[in-house]
Parts: sequence; structure tokens; C-alpha cells
Amino acid sequence: MTNLELWTYSIVGLTFAIYIGIAIWARAGSTSEFYVAGGGVHPVANGMATAADWMSAASFISMAGMLAFGGYGGSVFLMGWTGGYVLLALLLAPYLRKFGKFTVPEFIGDRYYANSARVVAVICLILASVTYVIGQMTGIGVAFGRFLGVSYEMGIVSGMGIVAIYAILGGMKGITYTQIAQYVVLIFAYTIPAIFISLNLTGNPIPQLGLGGAYVGDDAGLSLLDKLNQVVTDLGFHEYTTQVMGSSLNMFAYTLSLMIGTAGLPHVIIRFFTVPKVRDARYSAGWALVFIAILYTTAPAVGAMARLNLMDTIQIGPVGSETGNLVYDERPDWFKRWETTGLLKFEDKNGDGRIQYYNDKNPEMTAQAEQYGWAGNEMVTVNNDIMVLANPEIAALPNWVIALVVAGGLAAALSTAAGLLLAISSAISHDLLKGVIMPTISEKNELLAGRISMVAAILLAGYLGMNPPGFAAGTVAIAFGLAASSIFPAIMLGIFSKRTNKAGAIAGMVAGITVTLLYVFQHKGIFFIPGTTFLMPEMGMGPDWFLGISPNAFGAVGALVNFAVAFVVSALTAPPPPHIQHLVEDVRIPRGAGVATGH
Repeated sequence: MTNLELWTYSIVGLTFAIYIGIAIWARAGSTSEFYVAGGGVHPVANGMATAADWMSAASFISMAGMLAFGGYGGSVFLMGWTGGYVLLALLLAPYLRKFGKFTVPEFIGDRYYANSARVVAVICLILASVTYVIGQMTGIGVAFGRFLGVSYEMGIVSGMGIVAIYAILGGMKGITYTQIAQYVVLIFAYTIPAIFISLNLTGNPIPQLGLGGAYVGDDAGLSLLDKLNQVVTDLGFHEYTTQVMGSSLNMFAYTLSLMIGTAGLPHVIIRFFTVPKVRDARYSAGWALVFIAILYTTAPAVGAMARLNLMDTIQIGPVGSETGNLVYDERPDWFKRWETTGLLKFEDKNGDGRIQYYNDKNPEMTAQAEQYGWAGNEMVTVNNDIMVLANPEIAALPNWVIALVVAGGLAAALSTAAGLLLAISSAISHDLLKGVIMPTISEKNELLAGRISMVAAILLAGYLGMNPPGFAAGTVAIAFGLAASSIFPAIMLGIFSKRTNKAGAIAGMVAGITVTLLYVFQHKGIFFIPGTTFLMPEMGMGPDWFLGISPNAFGAVGALVNFAVAFVVSALTAPPPPHIQHLVEDVRIPRGAGVATGH
């Protein structure tokens, strides 16, 4: 066993032992503990758990890769995901806590006085959560595959086993305290390598400042971003700092979709049912934003520095230069290790045994390259998702740092997967079984049903992780679009509109999610999918995109459709009963504990 393997097994093994120990200590003994951790979690602790629940494999593993290869265009993820928490803190969290129920479908069913509304909400929740959990399974497969040196599929199976232990045993109670530990692991794992790499490239130990600082390499005197712009333009790509994702309207819609999708994701909302008081729900959202900001303000630096490091280590340079011709057999050890995962692939297109890379979609670069006998981009796959995990290896950081990053990636993927699986499980056992099918089921049997539902959800998530549907492969943005177009408008109208009735809410949810799904399926072969190529393709517009809006961003349009249909249908049908209108007024007054009864 190598020194790196010893460090990796030691650190990852220790974190797993902590997670399992917490699960045994915090195992749930009642439905209240299983669904909302007994409603007694301190707001600071809940904020930390919420941050871990939120900062998924997409945040830890994928986001820096999307920023590395998407440049300025990748900032939609930073703006959308953090902005969503502002909406949560101001518009949703305290009011939902005041309502005092266990789940989002339960709120919708009671607010719109109909089991049919509850069932529609369950369907929307499952569609969004299952789509999102596919991304977490991908992250688990990548991280476990690298850590264990096994296939991607075996990595997913291993991750499923760990999640099953603490999610099935502890429910929300076990997940909450496990997520607090996972937050500590993932934030140290993310920031410590960033400090090392920022010091190496800029001499500044603060990555956020290093991103705008001076580069200390061969081109000392240039800023880090100027150096990166120079490298990518030499290869025929747009400047890193000006690269965008389609049109300005598309970037706006993408950001909005991620914002309201964040505020509508059930596994995030359910966390605000776990605190003792209404006031604590707002504080929890604020603390969650603080804890999230530590990682999110570091991510742009990690992305830019990772891209520069990658190009330096495999000697990528302008066409015709001496660089860009690394002999494949002399490739570094980190390159060989990641090739075994299948996420890094080289194809010697001209048979010279050397690695050439340039933008072969740029006619000018292609013509220039042909003069030197180059036959195209030979790095046929460098999956965006490996960048955070591979970055410490590329930068030749100490082995304990590399091992810590692996542990952090696993913590991020496992924490969010557990939250999503609990949301799916509670939707089935609490909202469908107890709320609709068997209202008289005992608490003991409901708890058993919750655990059985969790097992089924884990098996389904594992299968979809290994066999992702085409429309969801490689991106979690679709999940946000589904939540934005269905759940968020129903909750907003349920809190702030006394006139919205059950017919309007149901019609709005069905219309919003249907429009979004149809658009996604119609364009599934041509839209932007992060994590599939070495450098993110120069993003143009699909030939028939509506107003130039990509499917990943279409949730914002679906939400507008939802709001419009709900308003029109509600106006044409009878208003809600008086007691429901009084309930809406009462919910908007953020006072009192709002005890979570689950009834």
C-alpha cells in the first residue's frame, strides 16, 4: 500500500466511523424524530446541517469544474444557489415553520384543502428529488471509484451502503447530526487545498484574494486571471473572464431558475421544520448562508487555479509551440490514476505518442494545427467532475491533503443524498401512505414504512446513478428547474395569496412541470451538459430554443406558467373556504412555536 493510499484509507475510514457512530447514537424512535429530528435542533447546528445538506456533490465536486471550464458563465451557479437561500430566509422558512407540518406535500395538501393537491405535490417532489439524487450518485461513484480504485458502478454500490446505515437507522435525527460532522469535513477539505494552491500560484494564502492577485509563475507581473486568459485564447477559446453561457437572457433565466429551484427543493425546506421556534427557522437560513458562503466564495478561485494547473502540468500551449507535446508514456502519476476511473481519456489521433490539445471547433485553430500534423483534440475526456478531487494531485500537494479532499467529496455527496432520500421516503410513507391511503396507520407501522421506503429509494437512486436517463445525465440543473416550475409557486401562493384555491394550485403545478419536462425532453440531445468534455464547449444556442433559453434554465419559464395558470384558474373558480383564508393570514404572522404535529 502506497503512502497516499494509507492516508486516504485512514482519513476516509475515520470519517465513516464517525458517521456510523452518530447514526447508532441518534437512531430515531418515533416518527417525529424520523421526519423532523424531534423539532429540537439548535438554529446554528441546523444551519450547519442545512449547509451540508445543500452543498452536494454538485457544489463540492462539480461546481469548481464548471467554473474552471465555463469561466464567467459558470457564475450563474454561484448567484443562483446562494440567492435561493435569501429567498428561503425571507419568504418561506419562517412561514412554513409557523405552519408546523412535517413535509412540503403536507403543507400543500392542508393549505389547498385537498388530498389531490397533496398527491400532485408528492409526484412533483419525487420527480425533482430523484433527478437531483442522480447527480449525487454520480459524485459518489466518482469519489468512491477514485478512493477504492474500483469501477464507477462499484463506487455507487459502496456509497449506497454507507448512506443506508445512517439514513435508515436515524432518519432526520441521525442525518442531521451526521451532516454537522460532514460539514466540518467538507469545508476543511475544500479550503485547505485552496490555501496551498493559492500560495503556490499567487503567494497569497487567501484564495478569494489570490484569484484577483498577481501570478508568480513564469509570467510574473500578469494577474492570475490575465495569465489564464492568455492560455485559453492561445488555444482558440474565448477569454475565461468574458465567456458566457448563451445569451444574457439565458444567463438571467438560468440564475432565476436556480434561485427559485433552491427555494423549492423539498430536502432543503424540510430542514426548517426541525428547529424549535419560528424565529429559529429564519436564523437557521441565515447561518446556512454563512456556512455556504465559506465554500462558495472559494469556488471561483479553485476553478480558475485548477484550470491553470491542469494546463501547466500536461504542458498545454499554443499550436506549434514546444509545449502541448507531452509524451504520453511520460504522463504524470495523477494522470495514470484518473485514467483507471474512465473519467480521463487520451486518444492518439495522429500516432505520434504525444498529447496535443486545442479548440478543434475553431476553424482558424484547426487550419493552423494541420500544418503540424495535429489531427484534433487528443484529450477526448477530462470530466469536469474530477477537477476538485484531482487538483491537489495535479499541484503535487502532500498526500494527507489529497486524502482529505477525497473525504470531503464523499461527505458532500453522502450528506445531500441522505437528505434527498429522506424527502422521497417521507413523501411515500407520510404523505401518500398515512396522508391518503391509510390515515389510521399506527406510528410504529408508519415508522417501519418510512424505513422500507428509504430502502426502496436508495435502491432506485443507485440504479439511476448507474443508468441515468438522457435528460438528467451529467447535470443537476434540471432538478432545480422541476422544483422551480412546480413546488416553489405553490408554496409562495399558499403563503401570500388567500385567493389561490385548490383548482388553481393543482392546475398551476401540473402546467408548470409539464411545460418544463416537455421542453427538456424535446431538447435533450443538444443542451449544455457539464461534466462531459475536457473544456466546456463554446456555448451557442440550440436551433429552436425558446427565446434562446436552454433547457437547464427553462424552470424559470415553467414557474411563470405555473403562476399564470394558478391565478387564472383561481379567478374563474370559487374562492377557498373562510377557514383556509384565515389560516393563510395566521401563517404570515411569524409568532409562536408552531409545534410540528404531523397531523
